[in-house]
Amino acid sequence: MLQAASEGKTLAQIKGAMGFGLREWGVPRALRLLQKTLSGPWGKDVVQMADALFVQRDLPLAPTFMLRFRRLFHQMVKQVDFSDSARAREVVNAWVEQHTNGMIRGFLQEGTLGALTRLVLANAIHFKGLWRLPFPEAATRQRVFHKLDGSTVVVPMMEQTAEFNYGEFSTPEQGDYDVIELPYQGEMLSMLIASPFQRDAPLSALVAAVDPRLIAEWKSNMSAVTRLLVLPKFSLESEVDLRAPLEALGMTDMFDCEKANFSRLSGQDGLFVSRALQKVKIEVNESGTEASSATVAIVYSRMAPLEIVLDRPFLFVVRHNPTGTILFMGQVMEPQPLGLPLK
Repeated sequence: MLQAASEGKTLAQIKGAMGFGLREWGVPRALRLLQKTLSGPWGKDVVQMADALFVQRDLPLAPTFMLRFRRLFHQMVKQVDFSDSARAREVVNAWVEQHTNGMIRGFLQEGTLGALTRLVLANAIHFKGLWRLPFPEAATRQRVFHKLDGSTVVVPMMEQTAEFNYGEFSTPEQGDYDVIELPYQGEMLSMLIASPFQRDAPLSALVAAVDPRLIAEWKSNMSAVTRLLVLPKFSLESEVDLRAPLEALGMTDMFDCEKANFSRLSGQDGLFVSRALQKVKIEVNESGTEASSATVAIVYSRMAPLEIVLDRPFLFVVRHNPTGTILFMGQVMEPQPLGLPLK
């Protein structure tokens, strides 16, 4: 969305970091097609995506930007009055809550917006998926989860014996680790879970190596096996300031009031990005998941366990299998249990 508004070096930095440009032939159509593909429908599995642009009502917008934004994102620009920051915050938060099915509430905190705010760009993704093979609730019981510091915590863990796609992998940097796939209904979407084989092995090296290419390598080297799987119920909530990660990717000018160039958005000088925020919430239980970012894997052989007990930190990825798109990715260092099943 920022790329559509930027020009000059600011645009070049965004294109370089993201690896594509909106002016390149076929890219806008490809983005729309991807969004349509991800949005299903696939029975009870739901992916909802939405974009919005909230603009100060007296900010003069370039006519070409209005047309471009509507063509790319199929949304109208929403006008608000940021001088009434409390009301503007209510409007943005209500939009976020609506488009995350109520999972993310009160996204923008008091003080986030102010009289100098000129626009807010927002994107929301909501995912709800039911397991192809639900875990029987009667089998869930309290088990010990081992944290990296050597301490333990008792959490509710689900279990079932079934046929899963499973693989054992090793890389020089990350050591030995297991990957297991839990498909959702329709099998268009899956959760892939990776965990180091050694209980005290750090998860950070594996997390740093994960990208779509490595995940595709996992998928092509997994085989169906019958195993007892033990997996914690958990709920994760993460709120992140994205400025440092985006600047590390090379997008620095857009945060600089002297260097930012958003002339394709408006002729007004001095527009720059003050904050970039993201909030993610994900819940995993017996029924499924609800949620509102190059290393070559070397397949190796060792005696496969008859049971897979994820009683130590692990990485999870929610992936759209036909396109390889990663919808959500996270790591569980200590499960925070949730109570109610998905509806």
